[in-house]
Amino acid sequence: MPDNRVSAELSEADQQSVLAAIETIRQKLPFLIDLTPEQRRSLPKMGDKSRAFVAQALDVAAQNEDILPRSFDVEEMRKDVELIAALAPILTALAQLQELIEDTFLEVGSEAYTSALLVYQFAHRAGKGAALDSALDALSQRFARKTAKNTTPPAPPQ
Repeated sequence: MPDNRVSAELSEADQQSVLAAIETIRQKLPFLIDLTPEQRRSLPKMGDKSRAFVAQALDVAAQNEDILPRSFDVEEMRKDVELIAALAPILTALAQLQELIEDTFLEVGSEAYTSALLVYQFAHRAGKGAALDSALDALSQRFARKTAKNTTPPAPPQ
């Protein structure tokens, strides 16, 4: 039997509770947006080094509004900076949770697949005629090789 690192069950009620909690998070963050891959690539990125720069720029803007064009909204910049600070710990917590869920999903999937391979091996060794014919045929479909059928006839030589 394969190494079984995760032995757990998730009841339907608990699954629904987790999904409801996720929905609650979405409702508490109604301003979240969904960017396209192109939008993500085109945006300037703010990393750890940029955070200090942004904070200093906000201070300069707040203390020197007269150097900025009238269209520049210092309060909107302040809201953005404060939202970044508020979202940062949430992002970290969710990233850690996502990594745990992905690792658990990967491990449990591996355990299930390894077990399924063992079942297939044992069924194959038991051989046909052991009332396993249709089950073994169904399991063997996972390993059936697919042949690429060329539906277009080859071009005649020129």
